[in-house]
Amino acid sequence: MNNKITTILFDLDGTLIDTNELIISTYLHTLEKYYPSKYQREDVLPFMGPTLQEAFSTVDPDRVEEMIVEYRAFNLANHDALVREFEGVFDTVQTLFEKGYKLGIVTTKRHDVALKGLRLMNLDSFFEVIVALDHVTKVKPDPEPILHALEQLDAAPEETLMVGDNYHDILAGKNAGTLSAGVAWSIKGRDYIAKYEPDYILEKMADLLTVLGV
Repeated sequence: MNNKITTILFDLDGTLIDTNELIISTYLHTLEKYYPSKYQREDVLPFMGPTLQEAFSTVDPDRVEEMIVEYRAFNLANHDALVREFEGVFDTVQTLFEKGYKLGIVTTKRHDVALKGLRLMNLDSFFEVIVALDHVTKVKPDPEPILHALEQLDAAPEETLMVGDNYHDILAGKNAGTLSAGVAWSIKGRDYIAKYEPDYILEKMADLLTVLGV
């Protein structure tokens, strides 16, 4: 139980909203267009977490921009049909909001798409701050996005918990001086997130209330 935490920052994809199927389908669609029959489902799992720029740079540095355009078009067109809710997220976030915790989102998505996902799941009214790809020069695991969020929330790193499903989230928290919590429902598995030694591992989102003593 940690009573000193006043502020909680969340990653979005794979943590608060289940965009796993949307992201995998979008990568497979895009890669199939440029490289027919070359990529399978398991091949795109390493792309979950990094920015589109980083992911597509490993595929073909010369076609990054056009692949990003293709990716975003398909992703937006299929967003609402493929995004799902993670069990317990809404109730947990609502409880934290009602208890007066400062809540923010730190994501490698663009702001407009992040907002689309939050609105779809009725989570948008709980978050005071969203730090997205278009707000920073460096992305997680660099501490810049977290420090940017904390500045807006008027919060200190030592009273903050960063919650995420990927190593970028855990390392960004460590680099910024916050506590960190990994989620066991990461598509890469509990053992994957545990390797990065977060301060806490949440088996379900409601475990956050136990950690905070709410």
